[in-house]
Amino acid sequence: MTGLSPAEQAAVDRIDQAAMLARVEHWSAINSGTRNLAGVATMAGLLADAAAALPATIRLVAPAPVDALDADGRVDALAHGQHLHAVVRPQAPVQLLFTGHMDTVYGRDHPFQALRHRDDGTLNGPGVADMKGGLAVMLAALDAVETSPAAADLGYEIVINSDEETGSLSSASLLAEAARGKHAALTYEPALADGTLAGARGGTGNFSILVRGRSAHAGRNPDDGRNAIVAAADLVLRLAEARSPHLSVNPARIDGGGPNNVVPDLAVVRVNFRPANMDEIVRAEAHIDEAIAAVAARHDVHLELHGSFNRPPKPIDAGAARLFALIREAGGDLGLHIGWRATGGVCDGNNIAAAGVPVVDTMGVRGGAIHSADEYMIVDSLAERAALSAVTILRLAARGRP
Repeated sequence: MTGLSPAEQAAVDRIDQAAMLARVEHWSAINSGTRNLAGVATMAGLLADAAAALPATIRLVAPAPVDALDADGRVDALAHGQHLHAVVRPQAPVQLLFTGHMDTVYGRDHPFQALRHRDDGTLNGPGVADMKGGLAVMLAALDAVETSPAAADLGYEIVINSDEETGSLSSASLLAEAARGKHAALTYEPALADGTLAGARGGTGNFSILVRGRSAHAGRNPDDGRNAIVAAADLVLRLAEARSPHLSVNPARIDGGGPNNVVPDLAVVRVNFRPANMDEIVRAEAHIDEAIAAVAARHDVHLELHGSFNRPPKPIDAGAARLFALIREAGGDLGLHIGWRATGGVCDGNNIAAAGVPVVDTMGVRGGAIHSADEYMIVDSLAERAALSAVTILRLAARGRP
């Protein structure tokens, strides 16, 4: 290591790789799929206990109400777990935000539940990289920073939500409020295996469109019916026409239909949009409205739109570029090469950037194959990435902003 101040070196020296690994093993053995409310509650309690080592005011926040359209056309409330929110020195001159998520994509009944240490120095298991390893990195870095005299000038908030993997719909308002007035933010999604960070990100929007037609006998009087499946298929083709080099459109599913001798009177179209910039969101919204109106007129059906563009695109603006440069500098002084590249994925970093806060959202462990049974974390990256965060945080505390 070169270029570290004595305070930075002291903070790095406090990082305990073995303790971090033990935490990841413990936390990843707990199923906390987003819909497993009991597992998420267990994780929330464990994370609150871990955060209690910080001089923080800690609370568990009730999720905001979220509705979803089911396959039968009903709008039902979706249950979510509580979110962890911690506040440290809110009156300090430098204010930062640290975020992560306790949920995973692996439900209670998913076959991928076990941990396995592999000979190549990786740990294979559900959520080890995405992002229980990242949570261990965040808390270890903050523990180390709190031992430095520089911590007196540093205030921060921590948000660890329970629904990031399903769009952060019940935690979006908490994230937006926590981001207000912050100089910078770090989010602990995993870096790539070689340490590359995510740079610019596109946005995302998920929509469900209810199509109500009219049933009739398919042989005796089909013309008296209004076929919701035919209308839904027409809608899918029209929505797909919005595709462009800067907007992907993925019609993912049509729910509905029934017996072959009945004209179906209900269908639900599920579609995902991935805009590269805000102009594409405006264009997509107009296209959705036009497609719905055209299908309603042509097929004499009623359509209802549910959903939104819940994560705006995240460009690399001047503030984000300075934050990346600061992290690269910190990495260089730790002997690490830090690079970044654009990615098509989305995360809470999109929401934070939309609040006007510079954010780097892949400060977690190095790993890969996330959202699959091959998910892995490079074990040695725990202490490495905690050191990177600790030095970055101390330099943000000293400089006031990136």
